[in-house]
Amino acid sequence: MLIHIYLKLMKNLLFFFGIILSTLTITAQEAYKFTTEIDLETTPVISQGRTGTCWSFSTSSFLESEIIRLTGKEINLSEMYTVRNTYPKKAENFVMRQGKAQFSEGGLAHDVINSVRYYGLVTQEAYSGLFAKEENHNHAELVAVLKSMLETYIDNPAKALSPKWKKAVSSVLDVYLGSNPKTFQFEGKQYTPESFLKMTKIVPEDYITITSFNHAPFYSKFILNIPDNWSNGSFYNVPLDEMISTIDNALKNGFTVELDCDVSERTFSSKDGVAVIPEDSENNIKALQGVYPEKDITQEYRQAEFENYDTTDDHLMHITGLLRDQNGTKYYKVKNSWGTDESRNANGGYVYFSEAYMKLKAISVMVHKDAVPKATSKKLAL
Repeated sequence: MLIHIYLKLMKNLLFFFGIILSTLTITAQEAYKFTTEIDLETTPVISQGRTGTCWSFSTSSFLESEIIRLTGKEINLSEMYTVRNTYPKKAENFVMRQGKAQFSEGGLAHDVINSVRYYGLVTQEAYSGLFAKEENHNHAELVAVLKSMLETYIDNPAKALSPKWKKAVSSVLDVYLGSNPKTFQFEGKQYTPESFLKMTKIVPEDYITITSFNHAPFYSKFILNIPDNWSNGSFYNVPLDEMISTIDNALKNGFTVELDCDVSERTFSSKDGVAVIPEDSENNIKALQGVYPEKDITQEYRQAEFENYDTTDDHLMHITGLLRDQNGTKYYKVKNSWGTDESRNANGGYVYFSEAYMKLKAISVMVHKDAVPKATSKKLAL
């Protein structure tokens, strides 16, 4: 009799635990349900086309949000004006280093800031980088022509570098993108690129880039050796938690954030609109549609993934908000530049990065110096 009661009790307990495990499994696979906490003003999502100029599109978007914050004006800036003025600098770097340097379509946020500092800003209407009947950017031929020209100069068939080479490069850029405007109209007033910059209240010196790697001293500046840092830009280095707190502090105080990140992971999907780091790699694909536990990202793990090339400098994007899923997990609303085609881009062209993904795959962020938390700002002597 006692054995019968015992067996019945065990059967009920197993049934009870089975229900609990089943419930946990369903919860783990529950579709994402996001609640927006912060959603800062920005301009519409657009496409960079068939170009590798995400650095200009994302940083221009970042500056457009800054102009909204500073002046209340929504202005569509020209991405290609920055590209047009950056290529000669890339070319000079490549030629003077005799081809032992990066020459590609890629770049970083500070390349845009450098262009703004020296060449000002113009509107998209004033300089689109497109000619009649062209609707989308495609720089494949432009880059191939430029690279071929530069390699010819480096090979030096004339036994001496021609003084005409810079003018030749500029002429090619004019042919493919158009010549730089000297003046243009905006809201019924004539501007130069420099006077327009002044009107936007953008001050290039106010923007800094922050990263987090332990191969350099924290609270110092160093040149991060990644392929697209062709211009040898310096980064402020802080502990990982402080890089994340800088992003959070910026968003909470009305500042958007420019992002350089790795999007080559299978757990990044513009089509699904999420980027996550599942605890169990077997859930990598399933986690694009439903909530799964994520890895705890440490400073050491981040460093190891960077040094073994699992984390690479792939793409620049624009952080404009903060969300949480149904379990309270924090996500960042990240504006992409791949357009809004729903078959390839969810969330209207935005990707929601989990905090774990941001900790592991964010190479660096650019912010206005006033967006940095006071304690970190003091340590960096900003």
